[in-house]
Amino acid sequence: MVIRKPNKAVVKQILQRWSKNDKRLPPSDVPKGHFAVYVGDNRKRYVVPISYLSNPEFQMLLQSAEEEFGFDQQMGLTVPCQEKVFQSLLSALSCRH
Repeated sequence: MVIRKPNKAVVKQILQRWSKNDKRLPPSDVPKGHFAVYVGDNRKRYVVPISYLSNPEFQMLLQSAEEEFGFDQQMGLTVPCQEKVFQSLLSALSCRH
């Protein structure tokens, strides 16, 4: 996998493509300003703040999700990442905010 420097415009395009393909309403348990992602082999669900989208590491995950799964996913945004790695990223991000 080639790691590129994330670009905010690219991430915005990715999110727009994904949201256009997902016509369902957000689940009622996702607070305003957050979104749900599914991670790992068991597709564990995480609800994360939208502010994390500005983080370069999180942007790389979104780019990986687009490359691996596309954005016509029936079960929500799936991120190709091991749960432990994702939890470490969330932990690091929560310390920065």
